[in-house]
Amino acid sequence: SVSKHGQEEINLSDEQKTEFRAAYDIFVTDSDDGTISTKELSKLMKMLGQNPTAEDLREMIAEVDIDGSGTIDFEEFCLMMYRQMQAEEEAKIPERGEKELSEAFRMFDLNGDGFIDWDELKMAMEGTGESIEKWEVDDMMNDGDKNQDGMLDYEEFLNMMKFVQ
Repeated sequence: SVSKHGQEEINLSDEQKTEFRAAYDIFVTDSDDGTISTKELSKLMKMLGQNPTAEDLREMIAEVDIDGSGTIDFEEFCLMMYRQMQAEEEAKIPERGEKELSEAFRMFDLNGDGFIDWDELKMAMEGTGESIEKWEVDDMMNDGDKNQDGMLDYEEFLNMMKFVQ
């Protein structure tokens, strides 16, 4: 089913709505007014291994508090959970890219020593078909080579590639 929150549409399956309702009901059992306040939200976050400050909790509520009550009702709870699911989906995208980056690292590491040196980086950059200036390779190496050993290890390569894309 689809419900509208301000401008935001959220699509939840009946199964998801049922799961959210069950979770919501657990957290409002000791609530005075049947909604989730900072107190209940704090318990929920601690169960999830988080330790938010009172300010964090107020902000989390404010983000979905459509009616301005200072607490989260069921509709607002669904919105919060939906946004969390969306954020987790988006966070998975880079993981897919890591396999490709791992393969790229192995391809660029021509001598197979586990590092990409200046010459290997230059060849990799030239592999894009564009002519590459010495200073461009220097810049790329200097930006990526955090421990200043003149080579990129796998971690340095991954960090460098995050900014390239």
